[in-house]
Amino acid sequence: MKDERVVHGFFGRQGGVSSGLYESLNVGPGSSDDPAAIEQNRDSVRMAMGADALLSCYQVHGRNVVTVDAPWTERPEADAMVTATPGLALCILTADCVPILFADKQARIIGAAHAGWKGAVAGVAEATLDAMVALGATRSRIKAAIGPCIQQDSYEVGPDFRDAVLPETPWAANLFRPGDGDRLHFNLPVFVKNKLIKAGCAYVDLLPDDTCTLETRYFSNRRRNHRGEADYGRNASVILLR
Repeated sequence: MKDERVVHGFFGRQGGVSSGLYESLNVGPGSSDDPAAIEQNRDSVRMAMGADALLSCYQVHGRNVVTVDAPWTERPEADAMVTATPGLALCILTADCVPILFADKQARIIGAAHAGWKGAVAGVAEATLDAMVALGATRSRIKAAIGPCIQQDSYEVGPDFRDAVLPETPWAANLFRPGDGDRLHFNLPVFVKNKLIKAGCAYVDLLPDDTCTLETRYFSNRRRNHRGEADYGRNASVILLR
């Protein structure tokens, strides 16, 4: 979607050059795909966005945020990025985790975050908002979009998962739905949306696409695990200041 100041997009698995498990738009350098194919796929995303550079981090399921003002040659260990520099496309890599894109269009400051459940509980979304404010954004003007990720029907967890989440966020108890036996289904995207709203984000849009079930459209690590496959590709969620 576009306006005169910000461009953002969610890219699935279609439209690239990779083959096999990675068919076809795999943009993840952490996968075992052919590096030349990954690079060509990433360049396709960069060109589709009209960006000078496409930047992604070495994601570690934490809450570290990097402020970007120029392209890098080595990926920093972080799960979020913010920038006020036009032409730099911030790219989050996911295969079930929650990608979040942020913008304060008036201040011309954008951000992007990778929120697996550990990072979400640790506060990566809130840390990204803080980093944008430090650059000059106003919290009440920041809007966010949550992209394709694993949805509640597909996200089966155990009681140990619930016990790890609720001490930090007791309000999330109603986001667990009973499953078979002691299994539960957790609503991770709504958990992230609620955290953003509680942190003062002005507006949060949430796409309903389930990466685990929409096999022809998205890569999914959970689906890979169910099938015992060796590896998986990564989807791209990208935002750019024009």
